[in-house]
Amino acid sequence: MLGIFLGAMLPYITYFYRPTGGIWEALFFIIALIVLFITQFTRKENQNAVTLIALTLFGIFYVGWFFTFLVKTRFLEDGHKLVAYLLLVTKAGDIGAYLVGTRFGRHRLIPRISPNKSVEGAIGGFLFSLIFALISRSYLGWMSFSVIFMGGVLIGIFAQLGDLAESLVKRDYQVKDSSPFLPGLGGMLDVIDSLLFTAPIFYIYLTIVM
Repeated sequence: MLGIFLGAMLPYITYFYRPTGGIWEALFFIIALIVLFITQFTRKENQNAVTLIALTLFGIFYVGWFFTFLVKTRFLEDGHKLVAYLLLVTKAGDIGAYLVGTRFGRHRLIPRISPNKSVEGAIGGFLFSLIFALISRSYLGWMSFSVIFMGGVLIGIFAQLGDLAESLVKRDYQVKDSSPFLPGLGGMLDVIDSLLFTAPIFYIYLTIVM
């Protein structure tokens, strides 16, 4: 519960202190680590103390901190349009991978991590991301074709890496769904797993090209 609370706070810290966001984020992680150590001092036993601290920090970093890059993207020039582009291209890749994979999937991608994902689905997801990236130029006219295209390439690749990374976590814990919420979609984390990887990559890419 402490990890969930800290992870939920992080995007708000980024939002309210965005002019000096890097300093406040660094301070946040320092305080979070100290608080996690203090909570371990209150336990009656020492077993798994380091594991519990490490896993909690992993959750905060993986979900909370990666999510802050959506906030950072929003406050760039035309940020609302850039976030719309990121969401559209990322989720188009997810949908494309599912549609193509279920219809044409024959060759397993990495069966030990995700037995249902196929090479054909991965290719389909990448192409969907690329197509919708190019379509997005209709409302991002100030961005050149090459910038839009390369953004689609990066998102198309990292969206699928994010999906595989979340599948790896689930396989390690031997669970089918990441949470009881949205069970038909694999849980709450399954809905945003690809976005958690594409958001920081896209933000870094934008800061370079802009």
